[in-house]
Amino acid sequence: MKLKELTYKYIQSSEKVMTEVKLAQDIVVIDEEKIKGVIESARNYLNDAKHYQSKNELETSLASVAYCEGLLDALRLLGVVEFTWPSGRER
Repeated sequence: MKLKELTYKYIQSSEKVMTEVKLAQDIVVIDEEKIKGVIESARNYLNDAKHYQSKNELETSLASVAYCEGLLDALRLLGVVEFTWPSGRER
């Protein structure tokens, strides 16, 4: 899939979700196992990014690492993990 098509696909999907997203009815408790599960998903996306990079499938690699960073940022914004990006940049 070409970069233009890939970008379009992800933007369309995100726009659809943004029109439907709502808060859950019940209070969600984020326990340590759930946090570890999200960290593991981020690690898997990072491994996918490295795999696709090695195959020179850079569009897929970029999408995978973006998912990884998004999950890590979400955990940080929720206040359940602490880290600083290597360049010191904030998101």
